[in-house]
Amino acid sequence: MTFFIFVVFVATYVGMALGRVPGLALDRAGIALIGAIALLAGGAVSTREAVGAIDFPTLFILFGLMILSAQFAASGFYDWCILRMAHMKGSSARLLWVTVLVAGGLSSVLANNVVVFAMTPLLVVGVTARGLDPRPFLIAIAAAANAGSAATLIGNPQNILIGQVGGVEFWFYLAVAVGPALVSLLIVFAVVWGIWHRRWQILPVPFVAPVPPLDRRQFGKGLGATVLLVAGFATPLPHEISVLVVAGVLLLSRRLTTRQMLERVDWSLLVLFAGLFIVSATLTRTGWPAGMVTLLATAGLLPETLTVMTPLALIASNTIGNVPTVMLLLAVWPQIPAGAMTGLAVLSTLAGNLFLVGSLANLITVERAAAVGVRLTFAKHARCGIPITVLSMAAAVAWLWFLGLMPVQ
Repeated sequence: MTFFIFVVFVATYVGMALGRVPGLALDRAGIALIGAIALLAGGAVSTREAVGAIDFPTLFILFGLMILSAQFAASGFYDWCILRMAHMKGSSARLLWVTVLVAGGLSSVLANNVVVFAMTPLLVVGVTARGLDPRPFLIAIAAAANAGSAATLIGNPQNILIGQVGGVEFWFYLAVAVGPALVSLLIVFAVVWGIWHRRWQILPVPFVAPVPPLDRRQFGKGLGATVLLVAGFATPLPHEISVLVVAGVLLLSRRLTTRQMLERVDWSLLVLFAGLFIVSATLTRTGWPAGMVTLLATAGLLPETLTVMTPLALIASNTIGNVPTVMLLLAVWPQIPAGAMTGLAVLSTLAGNLFLVGSLANLITVERAAAVGVRLTFAKHARCGIPITVLSMAAAVAWLWFLGLMPVQ
């Protein structure tokens, strides 16, 4: 049975790396779900054990943040924000800088995947109408969303998981990570501007998209819910309960139906998490990961140091993805030091900017841009992504070492 579990585990994570199964329309969520189903059907895990393997508090936080984002989307905030930026007077560099700040700032609170999903199509429309090539702005919004999301434990799925399973304290993490996140946003702007500023002019087209009205009542409700959410992290109430309370308040609406709100929830991401929880936990129960951890500890190769953690985060995030990487490490490596946990959150997030496959936010940006006729290639992204990642991770490594959270070796 151990061999069967190992085969399913390897197949699942190879699927995470490829992002698909040749000949099938399965995506990463489908691959994770099929992996969990295979283990259940093969008798490797019981239904009760499978349910017990799922970390529901993490899913509750993800769900609650999606409801919060749905509130802002329903108010027209994302459309209003992007089109206001597009109509903004000033140079192209200023528009790029505002794009970086808005994407990074919103992603620190509303989660990076949600932000790029909502803002990418209109960003393409707006910058194209100003006679600018949208591709550098697409690179900027994805990279800034990743960098900004590194600032908090609710900025992206892997950080949410680390905060819940790893027990990292919200305000402590914010104090540590906000510095590297801000430096990374500066790096995103500098690299994209430096590479693209001489060749992003294209033939302008008539700008026919007026700035839509903002539903101030619904926006105010979302803003109040955000304040309530952040305040909840300062109370003894479990984080997942705080987030669910906020989601429940938002669902109490006279104008927005429950169906409208739930339609904006990324159910596939929740399925991805649930499936990987089951696959990883089943492997852990075989005892094989514990043996590997012992061997690595003996050889001094556990990612407790920056020398090991940095290349591990960089390579794993750009092969199997940063979310599966974090889930795997948390499942097979017990008693992770607090400093290493914080370093994992920061470095795995920033590593996602290296290549398009490094983070879900990158893939979402590319898919949403393609839907409105703009193709961002792997090579074009990598030309900016590589220097952005190298510089931002170097700054983060120096900061973590300076604070004494992780040794170099």
